[in-house]
Amino acid sequence: METAKEQHVEPTDGELKEDIRTKEIASYFGYGFAQCISFGLIGTYILFFYTDILGISAAAASVIFLIARTWDAINDPMMASLMDTLKSKHGKFRPYLKYMPYLIVLSTIACFLPLDGLSMTAKLIYAGGTYILWGMVYTASDVPFWSLSSVMSQDTQQRTKLITFANMGVFTGIALSPTIFIPLTKWLGGGDTGQGYLFATIALMAIALPIMLNGFKNTKERVEPPKSKVKFSDGMRALKANKPMFAILVVFFCNVFMNITQALNIYFFTYNLGSASLMTMFGIISFASCIGFFIIPKLTKQYKKKHILMAIVAVDILVRIVWFSVGYGSVVVSLIFIGVTMLLYTSTGPLISGMLAETIEYTEYKTGKRNEAVVFSGQTFTGKLSVAVSGGATGLILTGINYQSNQAQSEFTMDMLFFVIALLPALGSLIRLIIMYFYSYTETEYKDIVEKLRVRKKYPQVYPQD
Repeated sequence: METAKEQHVEPTDGELKEDIRTKEIASYFGYGFAQCISFGLIGTYILFFYTDILGISAAAASVIFLIARTWDAINDPMMASLMDTLKSKHGKFRPYLKYMPYLIVLSTIACFLPLDGLSMTAKLIYAGGTYILWGMVYTASDVPFWSLSSVMSQDTQQRTKLITFANMGVFTGIALSPTIFIPLTKWLGGGDTGQGYLFATIALMAIALPIMLNGFKNTKERVEPPKSKVKFSDGMRALKANKPMFAILVVFFCNVFMNITQALNIYFFTYNLGSASLMTMFGIISFASCIGFFIIPKLTKQYKKKHILMAIVAVDILVRIVWFSVGYGSVVVSLIFIGVTMLLYTSTGPLISGMLAETIEYTEYKTGKRNEAVVFSGQTFTGKLSVAVSGGATGLILTGINYQSNQAQSEFTMDMLFFVIALLPALGSLIRLIIMYFYSYTETEYKDIVEKLRVRKKYPQVYPQD
């Protein structure tokens, strides 16, 4: 029940405003960029590495992915709940940014060892073990990284800026893989594809490590958690209380449709457009699409994130319908449409993450506990799940459209491939549009809850924390 004090106490000037330095934002961006070099390598190339270099069957690889994602469903919330109970002299989340980069580097390299001379059984065990280990290490890095944005600032505009640059780091880190990884493997491998994969991974991880460590060095936690101690069991309680979080995670999971198209781009470029080398152009387009990140913070000063997201996905649906109507006869026209749809897609990232971050205060208001890690573990798990689902769906789609490797494709196969590339993501946009139409937890409700939480801290004797 709200008290009179809770209703009338106003925040003092500057309570929500923190001046986040450019250097700090750049360091936060850098951690996301460097970390996602690893995510991009695993998400883009691990299946090919398993099947074409280690000789593992696609079915066996799918089983590895299934086991890993099942374990993630159990492990990720548990790890996040534990993170929410700990705090050190470096803060609540920054300590993970200090130590996890070393494990990210080692586990990523371990995933791409050629394993020459081992039996197939040994390869399966090693591949499964290292992939699951990488997933656990990535969780222990990714959850604190995203959670850090919620304790660097509580001001909605500053937080949107942080999350925007974090998403920019994520997309540019992932985009680095299709741009330079394959040329690196050929240059460093000396004709041996397996060695090329290993040496290229080592080279990229050598670049990533110091950038991630700089992310720890130059960031700061400012938002103090409630005085009441967070227990491990509070994580499950937070999940049950946070209904807006689940709506946003469904919206985030719709990335699966774009993940499918990105996995199939190499086939579309090779057979429909006639050149696999267009993947390099796609990497450049992916980098260029990050310009949308600079627009989002300006838009959120005037419009609610919900309405901006609805407008973006509605435009995406229309653009894709037009693209499908035009066809893929022109390479230039196809690349233009790919560029526009990539720009729209990348622009949704900071909006979704920003709305997810705002549900942290919702949980704190409902439960009296602050569970940043639990909230962002949902994003980490959903992201890995969407990659795994898209990986399995890609194989099914290629089978369903009668794809035949290393030979000319039928007109039916190419038409269906174009349908998936151009039109399938419109389904994800439609789902997002429907969810956002009914979504009711916006900036207005968020600011109201932040004010009420501040009153609780000022008047604990009137409204106890727990």
